[in-house]
Amino acid sequence: MADKKPKFTFQQCPGKKFATLEDKDNKELLTKWSMCGNLLAQMYTFDQPFQVYQKDEFMLDFMRDPAVMSSLLVASKDGNPRLLNMPAESVKVEVVPCSILSMAFFDRLYGSVVRDTGYLHKCFDEFVEDFTISDELRKMLLSEESDHVDLYSDSEKNEFLFRLFRHVCLGGQICQYEDKIDPYLNFTKSLYKDLVSVQKNAETKDLNITSSVFKIQAMDKDGEVFYPSSKRHEQTFSYLIVDPLKRHVIVLYHQFGGGVFS
Repeated sequence: MADKKPKFTFQQCPGKKFATLEDKDNKELLTKWSMCGNLLAQMYTFDQPFQVYQKDEFMLDFMRDPAVMSSLLVASKDGNPRLLNMPAESVKVEVVPCSILSMAFFDRLYGSVVRDTGYLHKCFDEFVEDFTISDELRKMLLSEESDHVDLYSDSEKNEFLFRLFRHVCLGGQICQYEDKIDPYLNFTKSLYKDLVSVQKNAETKDLNITSSVFKIQAMDKDGEVFYPSSKRHEQTFSYLIVDPLKRHVIVLYHQFGGGVFS
């Protein structure tokens, strides 16, 4: 590892709580979805100004920072998060678009994959990798054979809000799926509000998202990915949501498999 003085330094906010993940009813949903103990959120502060073009340096400094390494949590098989405590040799950073301000974004699901009553349209069971498809929502999310695969464009599917929704709908290793869409939408909305910062324009009164979102992987000296996990899975992820105005960064992490009831 190069002996280079970091540009960015970090401090954990140990008292920071995320209302969505602390809510009793939501904890029951996470357990039902096989995500309890595997979906984690932590906040850190930094003192230096940040702009998106500095993302690679920022993320590498983050994944090497002693305060981060001594506090950053990952899931374990016993359901009790453990410390990562392994600095990165290099990082891979993906910019994730984050521009959606309204849950009306999901209105087009109704009448296609969701009934007007909120119940999901069922379908014959199919199996895609680790997932069982038994309704048109998951079929849309997982199968190119879905009649509704084009309901959202590729750019819309890349949006952070859509990604969160997809992660929640697919769940963990032994997920018990919902019959209605409301729990998925409500949880997604609440978590999105917890993670993303919004500011009102003083002149136009319009709301603008001030956070930048990045998906991150960390590699060891051999170039092997070890964070968020050495085991690749679309439901194993780590997003860093950076607020350059408040100078804080939130880590949203999930590991597929392991943890409670899996």
